[in-house]
Amino acid sequence: MKFAFLISISLAILIPVLIITGSNSQDLAGGSSNTNIAPPTVVDGTQIIEIAAKGGYSPKKTEAKANVPSIIQVKTSGTFDCSSALVIPSLGYSVYLPASGSTNIEVPAQQPGTVLRGMCSMGMYNFSISFS
Repeated sequence: MKFAFLISISLAILIPVLIITGSNSQDLAGGSSNTNIAPPTVVDGTQIIEIAAKGGYSPKKTEAKANVPSIIQVKTSGTFDCSSALVIPSLGYSVYLPASGSTNIEVPAQQPGTVLRGMCSMGMYNFSISFS
């Protein structure tokens, strides 16, 4: 009986909080659902794709040029959540990012229509880069 009462009280508190703040776990964790914040920059023939990792990844979606070598520059700042354990399956890439700093991931030129997907090791947070 006490257990059912505690569950009822917990739900009575939790449900209004979820309704007010929204139920998207990315937003609750401080992540962003932004699409392109800025297009990739090109330096010496290589495009630089910036991704921030903290409470998720931002931007979640990026458009990049196909047939151009790329560097995904992942920036962290006090990142201690699971977004610091980055995996990019199609590249066979996985790394534990530093709590603060910048990590460069070299990506060979991709064919048009390719979509690279990155995620935390738990699969909770993700981002995608579409090449066209």
